[in-house]
Amino acid sequence: MDSGGPAKLDAASGDPGMSDAGDAGPELGCELVDLLFVIDNSGSMNDEQVNLVGSFPGFITEIQTQLADADSYHVGVITTDEYEYNDGCQDEGAMVIATGGADSSHAVCGPYADGHTYMTENDDLDVAFSCAAKVGTDGDGDERPMQTMQAALSKDMVEPGGCNEGFLRDDALLVIVIISDEEDDHELDGCTQKAHPGSSGDPADWYEDVIAAKDGVEENIVVLSLIGPTGPDPEVCPMLDKCVGGSDGAEIAERIVAFTTMFTNGFVGQICAPSYAGFFAEAVGVISTACENFVPIG
Repeated sequence: MDSGGPAKLDAASGDPGMSDAGDAGPELGCELVDLLFVIDNSGSMNDEQVNLVGSFPGFITEIQTQLADADSYHVGVITTDEYEYNDGCQDEGAMVIATGGADSSHAVCGPYADGHTYMTENDDLDVAFSCAAKVGTDGDGDERPMQTMQAALSKDMVEPGGCNEGFLRDDALLVIVIISDEEDDHELDGCTQKAHPGSSGDPADWYEDVIAAKDGVEENIVVLSLIGPTGPDPEVCPMLDKCVGGSDGAEIAERIVAFTTMFTNGFVGQICAPSYAGFFAEAVGVISTACENFVPIG
């Protein structure tokens, strides 16, 4: 994969980590950032994936500008179910290195630099993310974004031998970006009358699980959710009607909103927006503030 694209995140000059701290000890702020993108791959998500890919370069460029002291970035992409097109690990929460099916990039995207299942500052992120984030629309209609997020961050996944080995770092700011046009719930499907179990647990359970993955330090986590509105607004975002094969609009995602807003650094945006540039521009401010208040572990 070409490593010379405009969105390559170059490491800061000088030695990383604490080498510049001198006798004063570690500097405030974060030097490492782990970004996890949870992307709905169900049948109504093609336009949203295109929008995300189009908005991502500006998001990364602005992060690079705002977090000038950050040395290293991890960027991982997962879907909202077990992704059958992945090349290698297809477990729930495994990071995408190959795509397939309708509306996908139909490509082998990784392994990425240094053999990882996630992207780093050594990858051309314009190319790599565009490939991985276009996961397509053949996914399960019973979306489980919270469950796949929990799986992606679990010890079995991130520790040696796991599908996402090395992604999650104790000394990094964790940024979770959720993109879905439906709620994660246990309700009966109004079209098929089949039960959709959704993710196990509730917003409080998801919150506690994510915090546990970061050694209990809530301040070291940012959650950004691009989802359906918290109240019906037909002109901005009509209610999604999959019963007639529709793909426009979005369901109200009150449970995902509840989860997101539990975090000090939680931010909710509108998935029906014509561009996500505005959402990501505001989100960078949330990330920057979280980075300034980062609590070193150990």
